[in-house]
Amino acid sequence: MSEERSEHIEYPCPSCAGGRRSLHHITYFAWMRNQLVTVPNFPAWICDLCGARDYDSRAVSWLNTILSSQDRGSGRRPMAGPPPTTG
Repeated sequence: MSEERSEHIEYPCPSCAGGRRSLHHITYFAWMRNQLVTVPNFPAWICDLCGARDYDSRAVSWLNTILSSQDRGSGRRPMAGPPPTTG
């Protein structure tokens, strides 16, 4: 997994109390109704000592808004599996 470090803002890690969390851009993975969703360059706060991460709350909110509005707008649910093959 590729990580790109962004701004040099750090804060103490609440998980291990010894590391510092800083903003990185990573690939976000989540399951949504039996379908894997991946988002590249997603902001996350990652500890340099224990590796604990928190995804940026504004980015998560934005992603949830986009995904839920696409479901409502299309009137369809995302596919639960791969598309059928012909042949």
